[in-house]
This record gives sequence, C-alpha cells and structure tokens, in this order.
Amino acid sequence: MKKLIEKVAVITGGSSGIGLATARRFIADGAQVIITSRNQCILDAKVAELGDRAKGIRADVTDMNDLDRLFSEIREKYGRVDVLFANAGIAPFSPFEAVTEDHFDSLFHTNVRGLFFTVQKALPVLSENASVILNASVVAQSGLPNTSVYAATKAAVRSLGRTLAAELSPRGIRVNVVSPGLIETSLWEKVGLSKNDVDAFAAQVVEQTPLRRAGKPHEIAATVAFLASDDASYFTGADLVADGGMVQV
Repeated sequence: MKKLIEKVAVITGGSSGIGLATARRFIADGAQVIITSRNQCILDAKVAELGDRAKGIRADVTDMNDLDRLFSEIREKYGRVDVLFANAGIAPFSPFEAVTEDHFDSLFHTNVRGLFFTVQKALPVLSENASVILNASVVAQSGLPNTSVYAATKAAVRSLGRTLAAELSPRGIRVNVVSPGLIETSLWEKVGLSKNDVDAFAAQVVEQTPLRRAGKPHEIAATVAFLASDDASYFTGADLVADGGMVQV
C-alpha cells in the first residue's frame, strides 16, 4: 500500500545519502518529491535517476533568499507541502582543542540556523496536518570524541523538535526527529579526518553497537517514511533513534 500517495514532500540535502534514499522511499510510497542541493549538476543527475515524480530545486539552506525562492516555487507549482524532511547538514569533526571559530560557526550556521529557517520559511506553504521531520544524530546523546560542535548542533535540533511540536500543534502539524547512528554514506568522506581515523572511529562505534554493523541509508529512509505517514498520526515531539541499539542497550 502506498502510504504517501498524492502527498507533496520536500527533502533538503536530497541528492545523496539519507536524503536521496528517503526520496526513493517517498516516491515508492506514492509522493511527489522535491529535493534540494547546492550543486545543480548533481541535482539534475539525481532527479533524472529518480524519475518523473521527482523535481530538483537548487537551494542552499544557509541562504535566506534561496529558501524564499524554494518555497515560492513550490507554492506556485504544487500549492502546498505535506511532508518536510529538514535533512541538509554538514559533519566536519575536530578534537575539542583544535576547534576554530570558523569550524564552530559553519556547523551552527548550516545544521541549526539553516534547519531552523527552512522550517520557518516553509510554514506558509505547509498544509494542515503536515509532517515535519528533523534530522538529528545519536551523537547528541553519546558523547563521542571529536564531535563536540557537531553533537551540540544535533542536540539543538532535538530541542527544536520539541519546541516546534508544541508551537505548530494548533495547526495539526506534527514535528518529529530522527536520530541516526553510524550510517554508510558519503558524508564520512567529508568529516575532515584521515581515512585511518575515520576507519578507527567507525570501528569504535560498531563495537559499541549491539547489532555490530553500520546502518544503511534505506533503513533511515524507512524510519522517516513512517514519521511522514498517517501511521505516525499520534507522534509529535518524538525522537526515533535508529542506531542499532548503540545508546539504547
């Protein structure tokens, strides 16, 4: 059964990793999907791959003009947004003593400010009873080394999920959070650590994970699809942790 049929869904950062896997899942579930990326060439290639139920709009979530244009174009073409997956984010890691102002500011600029204003700018076009899903991370709970700033941004996202759930509930809009554990995506190529350090970090996380493996993007996509659907109609303010049991066991 297609649980998102006739729904209009927006996924920021939808051209790779969890965002792209979620776009595939939403389309399989019947939705019309709009994905964003900062890179037009990559965006065009992924939309061609996804097919005629996908549309790409180039947008940088840290640029307010881009966000205004994004939701203006969506309003003009579709009239509404039924599902918003605020997924765009960055994940450079750094030892605490090596954190610079630029490192700190860039992470909060994208992961918190960008996400915050994505939801705010979407408000006029969000349908009644829409579903908003925020992408956080298990690192907000786990205290892993080298993630001090990244983890703080994801803790802020979790906090926003609670507050926005309360503020948007009069419109019937549900706001929930998904917190992935270690997931096999290209994001790991961008954390700013050497391959040996990344491999060591991943091995450490897997060792702490009862299922003894990293997750797959499609597994997080399934969690997001649940939160987007009417199956989760009594979920708001929740944080679904999909981490193979890392912080739960």
